[in-house]
Amino acid sequence: MDERRLPSIFEEFSDARKAGFLRAKEVKDRGGKIAGTFCTFTPNEIFDAAGIYTVSLCGTSDETVAAAEADLPKNLCPLIKSSYGFAVSDKCPYTYFADLIVGETTCDGKKKMYELLGRLKDVYVMQLPQAVDRHYAKDQWVAELRLLIEALEKRFGITITEEALRRACEERNRQRQAKTALMELQKQTPPPAFARDLYAVMDSSNFSFNQAASTQAIEEAVRKIQAAYDDGERPVPASCKRILVTGCPIGGVLDKTVGAIESSGGVVVCLENCGGIKPTRLMVDTNRPNILEAIAERYLGIGCAVMAPNLHRMELLRQLTEEFQVEGIVEVVLQACHPYSVERYQVRELSRKLGIPYLCVETDFSRSDLGQLSTRLSAFLEML
Repeated sequence: MDERRLPSIFEEFSDARKAGFLRAKEVKDRGGKIAGTFCTFTPNEIFDAAGIYTVSLCGTSDETVAAAEADLPKNLCPLIKSSYGFAVSDKCPYTYFADLIVGETTCDGKKKMYELLGRLKDVYVMQLPQAVDRHYAKDQWVAELRLLIEALEKRFGITITEEALRRACEERNRQRQAKTALMELQKQTPPPAFARDLYAVMDSSNFSFNQAASTQAIEEAVRKIQAAYDDGERPVPASCKRILVTGCPIGGVLDKTVGAIESSGGVVVCLENCGGIKPTRLMVDTNRPNILEAIAERYLGIGCAVMAPNLHRMELLRQLTEEFQVEGIVEVVLQACHPYSVERYQVRELSRKLGIPYLCVETDFSRSDLGQLSTRLSAFLEML
């Protein structure tokens, strides 16, 4: 790794997923409960209040796609196939240790995949309202939250109190604030880090079984990065073009998209995707008298392409391009992801109105298109 990229700060986060395997076993050995999740719409505060650990089950490689395609069609989103493949091939320790898997109706492919996954594990699916402009959307999501609470209380013989929910919201808010502060370091000119490194810090929290310690680690990373920057460290050359990346979840294609950008004279100053800033800026208003309504409103503010119309995403993109001084927008669409594939029209039009160059790349988890992607992204950066 290039010494200019502050390896001493980021190395501790790079193996978080693997280290989490051992922590998951430790949790189970002492009688703890684990819920596997797939999406940022999963209300983590409810599981925190129940004393149940949550861990992300999203697949990020094509290692198990072949196993998944024995049951799933080939022309399906690689994220769905990878996630299911790791479960059906028994190659994901998190799925193995999970007492419950929680899904949500953020896409039709995932909905049907959950039905197959239910043959292997206990799966609970939340029905997400997909028209947030309807007056009943919040009430519908509050009802889903209540049903989830009832299901958890019955299954695990527990009681989820309002006090525990408020405390969980406060703790999650603190972690979101830490993540947001980490990503907003990139507003500086030049930015103090490459996005590949920041993503490792962000991603580490998805595999931590000690939320307070995870939040403290992110906060400390923010302090260290800023302190190094204030001392004159400039790991990112000032000549790097400032890029915003948007679109589908990019965990499985990070290296060949963000990596290609940052190896070709660019720096990703903002990740708008699900694993980036889109969900972290939204807090739960813990001063609200009805805490479930506050939780529901927070999650319904996430600008996912499954929402129609998806007004929150377009407004957020408008804000981010200005705040992060964006010089180019790259949209990453996973093959067969119809909501994001269609919505790129709106993103392209928004980019045109803002006067910011735009490029959309469609890819999957394989490495077969690595050369082509690198060429396209390099050409885009040269144009800037």
